[in-house]
Amino acid sequence: MRRLALRGISTKLAALLLTSALSPAIAADEPAPRGAAAVTVLTAAKSCFSAEVEISGILQPKEEISIRPDRLGLKVTDVLVDAGETVTAGQILARLTSPDGGVVQIQATVAGLVSASSAVIGTVASGKGEALFSIIARSEFDFIGQVPTRDLPKLKPDQTVTIKVIGAGEMDGKVRRIATTVEPASQLGQVTVSITSARRLMSNAYARATIKTGESCGIAVPLTAILYSPGGTVVQVVRRQRVETRRIEVGLMTGGRVEIREGLAEGDVVVARAGALLREGDPVRPVAASAGPK
Repeated sequence: MRRLALRGISTKLAALLLTSALSPAIAADEPAPRGAAAVTVLTAAKSCFSAEVEISGILQPKEEISIRPDRLGLKVTDVLVDAGETVTAGQILARLTSPDGGVVQIQATVAGLVSASSAVIGTVASGKGEALFSIIARSEFDFIGQVPTRDLPKLKPDQTVTIKVIGAGEMDGKVRRIATTVEPASQLGQVTVSITSARRLMSNAYARATIKTGESCGIAVPLTAILYSPGGTVVQVVRRQRVETRRIEVGLMTGGRVEIREGLAEGDVVVARAGALLREGDPVRPVAASAGPK
């Protein structure tokens, strides 16, 4: 009998230790009332959230240089570079001949991407007409985005920007200039972002950008744990195996998780999927949610 009694005590102790290891916050509460409904719960934990502004726009050359001959009456005899090629400063782009038979070489005044060329063998070039070549200096582009009026005050020079360009992928940039006025009809302001990338880009390519405007760290819960009721925004907390409705103030949201600025503390046990079926004071049997992606 004594051996059986000791075995029973050992089994109960092992079960208690296992419960404590799996869910300390839940195990510390009182036993669930008989007949209580099982609810999935999680523990409120600290997390950091980024404040972001999302915008769309196009790519434009940061500086475009036009190259023409310095005098009239020169005929194009040789074209060495086409639009779309990258050139170095001083590279010969074309050769022209003057009426007296002299040869004139047209050179790139800056390194960069040749964005356009009107040079055709046999045509006469002009020092005042259409440029023979246009070069995007140093192959540098700006992202020109349109920002809603409400978001303009959040932007500052040198803020980090992530830009996604169709056909070119993702690249980094920094806010360079922010408009001081908005378009009357659209109520959109313009922001100019310098792009930091060695990738080949195209003028007027469409892009989307995310500008990080700040960061906030605090308590976080999944969006599913929040109820929006006529009385305010609430979560359902489990204390002493009963439901307690807690009014909260929410902040930033990212990846399905919401920042809680007021109303919750780290370690609070929260109903993972809040619902109208649970009422204040209802007895429940909390079951810890399985760990998921943060």
